[in-house]
Amino acid sequence: MGHHHHGHSHGHDHGHGHSHAHAPESFNLAFALAVGLNLAFTVTEAVYAIFANSMSLLADAGHNLGDVLGLLLAWGASWLLTRATTEKYSYGFKRPTILAAIANALLLLMTSAIIVYGSIEKLVYPHVVNEKIVIVVAAIGIFINGATALMFMSGRKHDLNIKAAFMHLAADALISLGVVIAGIVILYTGWMWLDPVVGLLIVVAILMGTWGLLRDSIDLIMDAVPHWVDQDGVRGYLTTIAGVEKVHDLHIWGMSTQAAALTAHLVMPRSQLEDADYKRIRHDLKEKFRIEHVTLQVEKGSDEHPCEQVC
Repeated sequence: MGHHHHGHSHGHDHGHGHSHAHAPESFNLAFALAVGLNLAFTVTEAVYAIFANSMSLLADAGHNLGDVLGLLLAWGASWLLTRATTEKYSYGFKRPTILAAIANALLLLMTSAIIVYGSIEKLVYPHVVNEKIVIVVAAIGIFINGATALMFMSGRKHDLNIKAAFMHLAADALISLGVVIAGIVILYTGWMWLDPVVGLLIVVAILMGTWGLLRDSIDLIMDAVPHWVDQDGVRGYLTTIAGVEKVHDLHIWGMSTQAAALTAHLVMPRSQLEDADYKRIRHDLKEKFRIEHVTLQVEKGSDEHPCEQVC
């Protein structure tokens, strides 16, 4: 029975989900190329950075690493969101996207710490940097990031993941451009301190991106109310439903980086909710507050059997 059910649900998903499963499909090649090219380049860039004794180039590699991880995350998310739910995994497979986001953020924090340490050391003890290597390698970075960004150009209007991929790659191209310019300046002026300073500036850029990612993903793991949901608005809306006197045990949490669920108890002493009411409430919550799953428990609010979960 269980097996049959799974087969059925999967076939059903394919039948009706074809239109939305189609969009990420066309970006599979773009993701594969972007991840492959950028990963190969990031490793090469890190090796040359150590060889050239350059902190700015190493920081650029760190920033690129962050975006390779981000691309893998977006790619994985767009695939997982098309998977059908099963009996055991009734919410589908959306949570791993949040776990991966946390792992991604922590890895970037470690990378940043290493670069900060190196940059401060090189500010204290000035060093000779091979700027010609820095200029050439960072210039290749502009080209690779720019070219892969263009592959995501078309889909950035429709899909949040694709938009993020495009923005990250474009930002990378700009940072690599900054490294090239700094390299040319050092070549002509001999200001060796500029190299670790640029390294530290790039770390600031990495941390700004990572902080938001870490904060949002930890909120989602903690089942906090997602940042895109207006909690007071939801409570206000539920209170205005005809016949509702009180609302308690209201919970709103994120099932993925896009969808939220809600449960609440409504105290309705004199009336009940009909199917038409449920349909309207569900529609309103989805349209106004981006809440996909709604479960409501209606109570009479009697004195002899009060609700244990009033909070």
